[in-house]
Amino acid sequence: MTNYYDVLGLPRDASEAMIRDRFRVLAREHHPDRFTDEKKKSDAEVKFQLYTEAVNVLTNEQRRKAHDFELNRGSDSGNHDPQTVGKAYLAKGVKAYKESDFMQAIQLFDMAVKHYNKDPKSQHYLAMSCLKAPSPANVRKGIEAIEAAIKLEPHNGTLHRDACKLYKMAGMTAKAERKLEDALKWIPEDPETLRLQAELRPPPESKNILGNFFGRKG
Repeated sequence: MTNYYDVLGLPRDASEAMIRDRFRVLAREHHPDRFTDEKKKSDAEVKFQLYTEAVNVLTNEQRRKAHDFELNRGSDSGNHDPQTVGKAYLAKGVKAYKESDFMQAIQLFDMAVKHYNKDPKSQHYLAMSCLKAPSPANVRKGIEAIEAAIKLEPHNGTLHRDACKLYKMAGMTAKAERKLEDALKWIPEDPETLRLQAELRPPPESKNILGNFFGRKG
């Protein structure tokens, strides 16, 4: 699991003030807006997201206690069941998702996946949370999660449909089209899938009507 103290380069007994000060320093150094090169900017977005996750966990008393507990368990003989831990994080994530706290949901589902990555439900919820709180880093994380879910349940049309949404949001039209095709195979009458189809493939007659209308002169 991710050790947020290591992420910020702080000891386990760091005070909240130390945590916030360290975050401010790292956030300034690695803010994506400081970079123009696409690769450096992308790398900075990932780091900035991780620093944000770290400060959010370590400055929240209950979440810090839970994080410390997990770190302590990880340093033991490793007899705890990853699937059980993953399910616990999944349950907390679902609660945050239903309360529309999507950033916290992302962090909790991410922890669920890191403990146990064989649960398509956790992967799907992580992807949908990223869709609800879009940023370049979150969209990439969401795409990775939905693709992992599809590998576990390749015949689940809902997963293909939501992958289409993420690829569409990322501007990856060709991949969105392919996922739309897969979704239409499994859930051809699903309203959301049909809406996506209309957005990605507007009827040709509407284009002709508009073209004829605006093309006429006099």
